Amino acid sequence: MSEMASERRDRSGGLTDVANAFVWGSIAAGLLTAGIYFGSRGFKDFDTALIPYAGGSVLAAFGLGYRYAMWLRRPPTRLYWRRGWQTFLDPRRLAGNLVHLLGLFWRNFIAQSFIERRSPLRWAAHACLFWGCILAAAVTFPLSFGWIRFETPPNSQDSYIAYVFGVRLFEFPLDGIAAMLIFNVLVISAVLVLAGVFLALWRRVRDRGALAVQQFANDLVPLILLFAISITGLLLTVSARFLHGFHYGFLSQLHAATVILTLLYLPFGKFFHIFQRPAQLGFKFYRRAAAEGEPARCIRCGEIFGCGLHISDLKRVEAELGIRYELETGSHYQDVCPPCRRKNLALVQDRLWRDARQGE
Repeated sequence: MSEMASERRDRSGGLTDVANAFVWGSIAAGLLTAGIYFGSRGFKDFDTALIPYAGGSVLAAFGLGYRYAMWLRRPPTRLYWRRGWQTFLDPRRLAGNLVHLLGLFWRNFIAQSFIERRSPLRWAAHACLFWGCILAAAVTFPLSFGWIRFETPPNSQDSYIAYVFGVRLFEFPLDGIAAMLIFNVLVISAVLVLAGVFLALWRRVRDRGALAVQQFANDLVPLILLFAISITGLLLTVSARFLHGFHYGFLSQLHAATVILTLLYLPFGKFFHIFQRPAQLGFKFYRRAAAEGEPARCIRCGEIFGCGLHISDLKRVEAELGIRYELETGSHYQDVCPPCRRKNLALVQDRLWRDARQGE
């Protein structure tokens, strides 16, 4: 059905799903490339040793734009995504929506209480992985893109000056707490990620429910990649500080390979849910708006069984997918509540059974 829809769009002069996704992927990669160019002041602050990381990030941006565009081309996703923005930007609800957004952001991204309700161990593992990756990304991407750099002042070798987008931000001594935290932030993030990986593996080994449904590609490969990045990064630190650079060149290439492989895996594996998850906030606003609107009443029993906005949108999606549930009376099957559907099914089965007995 999706291939037929793509062919219809192509014959009508519109873009196919693949062509549309390719365009958006190219836009995402182009925007990131432009950001690297302008953020590094025309590549003046860009470290050529970090070209592999920047190149992998550009390819990942293309993949993310491509995958996200393909995801939004699905009729249900596209409809609810647009409805979410419409309800959030509604002038009558905008002020309340902004306040509600702060609460959702705290519960779903900072505290992640929805995971804690499932399992405290799962929450602890996810929190370590989440904050470890956020901390590492906040440092490595700006450094790889040339957005942040550190220089020693011309008249002193005892301090560093931090520059952000070419603008001097602050100066800190090398023997201070700030220097210790800044130069060890990746070590801290690696330790957090490793703790999250071990907790996640511990849960998957002991939880029979997780063992029953887990898949190697979706559940174990992401943990393996995060473990590889963290352990190779820590080995780089050990080599530089305690082993006088022993095998540092090999370890740096191995670390770069694991990072680039993870960046390429990012758009097409389980990590893609990082970019899908924020869209669910829009659906929560959609549900609030639907609950405040007219309810849906069953045409058979007259009872309220849902939200009118949701039922009408469901009809639109089914029509777009070619699913026809219109009834002979001019009404729609989605206007029948679930209990009445089960009753109708039982009545039809009973009638068929009686007809078969009469035929015998």
